[in-house]
Amino acid sequence: MTESRLAERIRNGSARLTVIGQGYVGLPLAVEFARAGFAATGLDTDLDRVTALNAGRSYTPDVDSGVLRSVIEAGRYEATADAAVLERSDVIIICVPTPLRKSKDPDISFVVAAAENVAAHFRPGQLVILESTTYPGTTEELLLPMFQARGARVGVDFFLAFSPERIDPANGKFGLAEIPKVVGGVTPACSRMAALLYGQIIERVLEVSSPKVAELAKLYENTFRNVNIALANEFSLMGRRLGVNIREVIEAAATKPFGFMPFYPGPGIGGHCIGIDPFYLAWKMRLNGYEFRFIHLADEINRAMPGYVVELVTEALNERRRCLNGAAILVLGVAYKRGVSDIRESPALEIIATLQEKGAQVCYADPHVPSVDIEGTVLKGVEVTDQRLAAADCVVILTDHAEFDYRQVVDAARLVVDTRSATWRLGAPADRVVTL
Repeated sequence: MTESRLAERIRNGSARLTVIGQGYVGLPLAVEFARAGFAATGLDTDLDRVTALNAGRSYTPDVDSGVLRSVIEAGRYEATADAAVLERSDVIIICVPTPLRKSKDPDISFVVAAAENVAAHFRPGQLVILESTTYPGTTEELLLPMFQARGARVGVDFFLAFSPERIDPANGKFGLAEIPKVVGGVTPACSRMAALLYGQIIERVLEVSSPKVAELAKLYENTFRNVNIALANEFSLMGRRLGVNIREVIEAAATKPFGFMPFYPGPGIGGHCIGIDPFYLAWKMRLNGYEFRFIHLADEINRAMPGYVVELVTEALNERRRCLNGAAILVLGVAYKRGVSDIRESPALEIIATLQEKGAQVCYADPHVPSVDIEGTVLKGVEVTDQRLAAADCVVILTDHAEFDYRQVVDAARLVVDTRSATWRLGAPADRVVTL
């Protein structure tokens, strides 16, 4: 298929798409293309997920189950575990996880497996796009040779690009269509084709000069957040020693209309991106003889926050002549951020485990997470009631879900440790509410 033929199929909506990986990135992307009129297939190795999706059950807040059912009924979306669908696809988008190994080196095994699958089912004329966050050079150093080994000419026989995912789960203000898309193709023709594709569903698409620029742009975004969250966390530690509410300090600074962007302290870094992606860049730079010190310093600060929260709880109990050992602790929220069910890398898990190790009796409530495994022991979520709040020696707010009634929490609890500043505007008495 020539460039002009593929471009025409994209423009008229007849191009067949497969999105590899139906997680919090891949599913919204596939459904959005289906809503735009394309025939979209979600390829995933999780058979339970495939079954649930084909039954119209979405597990992410960014895809409504009703919308999912509508595109299934229209014949524009299906999920499958059969990689043979790749042979029939004009466009293939790879959206698989890129975790870290215990050594904090990149684990790109999922990307490699997906790319090998695509190469095994390759046919001329396909557009292949990698969205998974990875180290600079992955697209050209890893994926490109797989297709060239089959005698295909990039920019002529097939088109290859990188476009970083930018989805922010449960962000009601900026959905997929509103977030500008960056694309970097191996050749100008590759960039044009990728930009044309995303332009069918996204308001603004920016072409950059290479896949490496696009790969590095995503790492810069998340490193920026990681470093600035660490700065806010360190200011929070200093604020306690100075007797100042750091949330008030940050909001005062945020009134400056230029040169400042507010970031807020919390119990630690969570989720699949912010605490992980910067290490892809650090690893790559070490290979190039450069040590990226900011990343390691930010990680040191952010990784220390769960331990600091436990110290805060212990200190608050001690001031009320109560020992942590044997104390009844009610944790509000275990997801890594508000509005989601994702507990990957959530600092709440470490905090709960440490509290239990020190003898506390811990229960938790989270409207999005019905149960959670804490070092091999499964805890089931409880309902937040006045009685349960009053019975707890300490209520610890770790995720500021909108579903929690913070006025109820402040009024009913004897002691609150608020790591998300969820209660600070309520005028809560300082002798009962401790903020991070």
